[in-house]
Amino acid sequence: MGVFVVQVVGGQEDRAAALIAKIAQGAVEDCFVPKREIMHRKAGQWHRILEKLYPGYVFVQTSMPEQVREALGRVPAFTRMLTSAGDTCLPLTADEVAWINATTNVDTHVMEMSEGVIEGDRVMVIRGPLKGHEARITRIDRHKRLAWVDMDMFGRHKAIRVGLEIVSKK
Repeated sequence: MGVFVVQVVGGQEDRAAALIAKIAQGAVEDCFVPKREIMHRKAGQWHRILEKLYPGYVFVQTSMPEQVREALGRVPAFTRMLTSAGDTCLPLTADEVAWINATTNVDTHVMEMSEGVIEGDRVMVIRGPLKGHEARITRIDRHKRLAWVDMDMFGRHKAIRVGLEIVSKK
């Protein structure tokens, strides 16, 4: 059983995930779009909203990737499974799957807000999915309640935005 990545049109991730799950019904164990919970300020009030963690991608858990890839041809939207140069379906590495499982809720696939404190020049996360992953944080925007986290995903190095509220600074 592996987790494979399907590239889709940006903004259509949820619709594409539902279509893939329906069309490749017997071959797909789980089809999901990982999301992050962030704080957004609107009309002077802070609200929790969900954004896509990896825009333009749908994650498919399956033990039959070739059947899923074949079923993608019947999806009435742009869908393409990420493959190697030899046209072989590439699953996420064990480290990438472990990162997703450690930071997102298993049932909802949502990375919830984290809370932290700043002591001197160090960030210490006290609650949330970033706890224990402080070394990956490269930048913090305290005003927008965001942190940038370095990670390797899809075979390349990238920084993703996640929710982090700094509750105190010492």
